[in-house]
Amino acid sequence: MLRYPTLLGLLLAALGPICLAAQTATPDSLLTLDRIYSGEFRQDYARPISWIDGGEAYVTIEQRDGADELVRYRSRDRDRSVYLGAEQLRLDSGPMAIEDFSLSPDGSQVLLFTNSRRVWRSNTKGDYWVYDRTTGTLRQLGTAFPASSLMFAKFSSDSRYAYYVHDFNLYREDYRTGETTALTHDGTGDLINGTFDWVYEEEFGKRDGFRLSPDDRYLAYWHLDASETGTFYMINNTDSIYSRPIPLRYPKVGQSPSAARIGLIDLTTDRTHWIPVPGGERDNYLPGLQWVNDDLLLIQQLNRHQNELTVWAYRPSDSDLRRVYTETEDTWVDLGYPDISANSWGNNDLPLVDDGSAFLRMTESDGWRHVYHVDITTGQQRLVTPGDYDVASLRTATRDSLYFVASPKNATRRYLYRTDLAGRGDTLRVTPQRYGGLNGYDVAPNGRYALHTHQSVTEAPTVRLVELPGHRTIDVLVDNAAYRAALAGLALPVTRFSEVTTSDGITTDVRTTYPVDFDSTRTYPVLFHVYGEPWGQVALDGPIGLWDIMMAQRGYVIVNMDNRGTPSLRGSEWRKSIYRKVGVINTRDQALAARELLKLPYLDSSRVAVWGWSGGGSMTLNLLFRYPDIYGTGVAVAAVSDQLIYDNIYQERYMGLPSENREDFVAGSPVTHAGGLAGNLLLIHGTADDNVHYQSAELLINELIRRNKQFDLMIYPNRSHGISEGTNTRRHLYTLITDYLLEHTPLNGAAQ
Repeated sequence: MLRYPTLLGLLLAALGPICLAAQTATPDSLLTLDRIYSGEFRQDYARPISWIDGGEAYVTIEQRDGADELVRYRSRDRDRSVYLGAEQLRLDSGPMAIEDFSLSPDGSQVLLFTNSRRVWRSNTKGDYWVYDRTTGTLRQLGTAFPASSLMFAKFSSDSRYAYYVHDFNLYREDYRTGETTALTHDGTGDLINGTFDWVYEEEFGKRDGFRLSPDDRYLAYWHLDASETGTFYMINNTDSIYSRPIPLRYPKVGQSPSAARIGLIDLTTDRTHWIPVPGGERDNYLPGLQWVNDDLLLIQQLNRHQNELTVWAYRPSDSDLRRVYTETEDTWVDLGYPDISANSWGNNDLPLVDDGSAFLRMTESDGWRHVYHVDITTGQQRLVTPGDYDVASLRTATRDSLYFVASPKNATRRYLYRTDLAGRGDTLRVTPQRYGGLNGYDVAPNGRYALHTHQSVTEAPTVRLVELPGHRTIDVLVDNAAYRAALAGLALPVTRFSEVTTSDGITTDVRTTYPVDFDSTRTYPVLFHVYGEPWGQVALDGPIGLWDIMMAQRGYVIVNMDNRGTPSLRGSEWRKSIYRKVGVINTRDQALAARELLKLPYLDSSRVAVWGWSGGGSMTLNLLFRYPDIYGTGVAVAAVSDQLIYDNIYQERYMGLPSENREDFVAGSPVTHAGGLAGNLLLIHGTADDNVHYQSAELLINELIRRNKQFDLMIYPNRSHGISEGTNTRRHLYTLITDYLLEHTPLNGAAQ
């Protein structure tokens, strides 16, 4: 890995001219926004799969003659057979578009999800159909309810019933007769059964809120009381001559969470018993719930500060509740098992091992994120992954082995490793050396097979079915040949990884994309892309986006850097030093790193722009306001301008409670420093953003007006946090950003 020490610009100048051009640009090899959004560069993606027979086979969705069907593949050789043909899935309205599916435990029934609609981020409401493979019949669930209104349907273990959520209540349906029974009756917008409020979904990844016991005796579910949560109103001004308020239950930082408790329905009587988890329903969160066996339930509980995790074991047969595990941090406790730098959500289940007598938990008690084996009966812990490195994510655990993702020597990459559950440290890298960059794995339950997704800055995403642990390729499922061919016709920029050490002695990863035909004797405008908060890493060895390629073709040097506080694999101190300092420590790291990079002779310090989205928008504002000597232009999209108006779970996790340290929230908020604006600011926000409310933009607008600071503003009506709804929206957005950068950080001449 290259390293950029202080004063590297002088060193490079002494080495003479450098050219990184891979090819010479021609008109046909250059990107435009029209080309980007024309469909010319369409990528292929793997469809979801469901492992069956322990992993010896899997079922996936494919199309035949334009219609969806389910296909079974034998894992060892990809022997193919039709599991459920398109002709069996034809509705009166035409072929069924399968969005998701699940199989009954005995494989005789197939549950099909279609005709979905969006709930906040994801399409979790829709229609469910059951296909009986023994009788060849297709039946719809919930026919008495409106279309697209069922959520999270699942089979009972005996394949007799389906359970689902409708209108905040739980139902059981005998899908052969259509007989439907309501299991809860109090569900409203205030009282929620079997699913979650906005903030539980957004910050804990919780959507499906009920779990059946393996023997179908009990149904455990979350019950949330959101009646004391404040309502935030978004306004729709465009669909009628009169505006329409859109209410959203949204707990702002410092406001109490929804009261959460766990109900246990005895399915022989349909009566609910409330599990007496101590600590207070509004003073704690319940982010995890899972069955271990017919008579053992694990419940995860977080305190309000999110720095203490307790795992409770509950036995329905005698109502015994006992504490199994407690984990405390001075900062915060991380949950779940997504990759810590992949912006992903998980169900927060604890992986069970040793026939359900123990679970695995990733914790950071020794300064690194490691896997521990925890005995459910005794609570005894054993380190499984010793060493000075971070585990990024768990993939699967078999009887003897654990598969996990890590990258001990390079935080910009990810590889699959295998170790023994005894914790002897016999760790083997499974990913072959030829696969650099980012490697993701969906490992079968038996650990013998996996879907391997590979990508890097130089390689488009590919998906392979591989045999483990030897990583033998059985077949290539997605090779993106057409996409790679389209890219091959472009003048592609070169991207390099390096490090830079700031004047504070902080060394950060840097990903730099250079202009096509780069010449170190010339000077170029610089575009910093930032995020910088604990929910994202940007200096990763993954594909370069088409817009970045286009901007590099036009002559911009594009830089991505990861400051302290980002979920990089650099140890706990690196990630958690940002506690109570969001907006301060991360902003300073980015600015000081940029200052060092700008000593390079080919970077024009008078033409420097920064841009980011969401947390990256907040970072952009802080950089522009607090370091105007470095950044002349900024584009902030969907930014949090004031930390005191964001949601309680996210902001309190990383900042504490404002009743205890309000001054930290104020110090890290861009609105506090708006008077420092000296350059060009383009502020962009959607009025239907249910995540970072448009309120955030208006508070900043008012402060900029008060301080007589001129700026540019673009508001997208009825667009959410992703600003993607509506015809031509993304193309319009990126045209706006591109034109703004070209105007204020021009390719030739001084910045305006």
